[in-house]
Amino acid sequence: MISLFDRLKGFYSEHPPAHSLWSSTMSFLRTVLNDSVIIHPPGFYIIGFQTFPYISVYFIFLAFVYVVTVVFNSLVICIIAFNHCLHTPKFLAVVNLAVIDVFLNTCTIPSMVKIFLVKDNFIPFNLCFVQMFFYYVFGTLESYALAILAYDRLIAICFPLHQNSINTLRSMSCIVGLTWSFALGIIAFSTSIMTQLSFCNSLRVFSYFCDYAPVFRLACNDYSMQWSLASLLTFLLLVGPFTFILLSYITILVTVFRMKSLDSRLKALATCVEHLILVAVFYIPLITIFTIGFYLRLIDPDQRVLSLSLASCLPPCVNPIVYSLKTKEIKTRALALVRKNKIATDQPNSKPWRVVQKKKVFTP
Repeated sequence: MISLFDRLKGFYSEHPPAHSLWSSTMSFLRTVLNDSVIIHPPGFYIIGFQTFPYISVYFIFLAFVYVVTVVFNSLVICIIAFNHCLHTPKFLAVVNLAVIDVFLNTCTIPSMVKIFLVKDNFIPFNLCFVQMFFYYVFGTLESYALAILAYDRLIAICFPLHQNSINTLRSMSCIVGLTWSFALGIIAFSTSIMTQLSFCNSLRVFSYFCDYAPVFRLACNDYSMQWSLASLLTFLLLVGPFTFILLSYITILVTVFRMKSLDSRLKALATCVEHLILVAVFYIPLITIFTIGFYLRLIDPDQRVLSLSLASCLPPCVNPIVYSLKTKEIKTRALALVRKNKIATDQPNSKPWRVVQKKKVFTP
């Protein structure tokens, strides 16, 4: 019986437009065979953005966003990596965010351009779960990276005398390593349990990538465990870090208003403005969309997909421009690098010096 499924999968992978025939065949087999048989299709069809007439313009814009994301975050990574004086806990957190930003947009934007501009919307079964895994790993890490930056501000403002002993390079490395280990582990588990589902009905995923909830809703067996885990992870990976950031800034505000000097208050708050912008850009749209779109279902599906794609793709592009490159130390070294390159390009154009030897005059 296993060989029968393998042959069917081989046939439908060679004939991807026949997904409706696949659905009817699998529904029939599902009724004939017992409930323990797990049916995996050759792949899925991504079908978001159906009601927008000029959606190709949006994907050209996202391609530009991707280029900006890679260029500016790579610049931040290079500046920090090649300047030993920036090898501090704060800039370890900054470079961690930059690396995550590059990978997060790499997981989705090239795939979206292929699906919706090239019109190749079929994604193989295994590749679908690979994309799902990496997207949610780096989405989780983005959330925790912003919480780590809030922790850095908390220690710097509330415990300035003990900052060097509390927030060391070793402790920051441990925090970053723990968030990576946790994200990889929890997302690997949540993705692996998706393989326990049978997909014998529709293969059309209404999203802009192989999204977790739209995929498990296509299953024809019980997906209550996947639904419960998705709800738990929403709070654990989004609401948890966001709550920590809110509590951190409440503590920071209490500390700032206890300062006697107005100038000291303004300086302390000025160091938090850019980070607060990043937090607002990342968390507010995502929490709103997940709450209203997935749980209350009050948003039109196409509008939800458009809003969620913007909320996922814009923060990695905005982060280096608003936060990293505006940091005084990085800005100074970036400008020094630009001046150095300008001097190097100007030198070949300058005329070479001529050495004129003075003739000796002999007098009798």
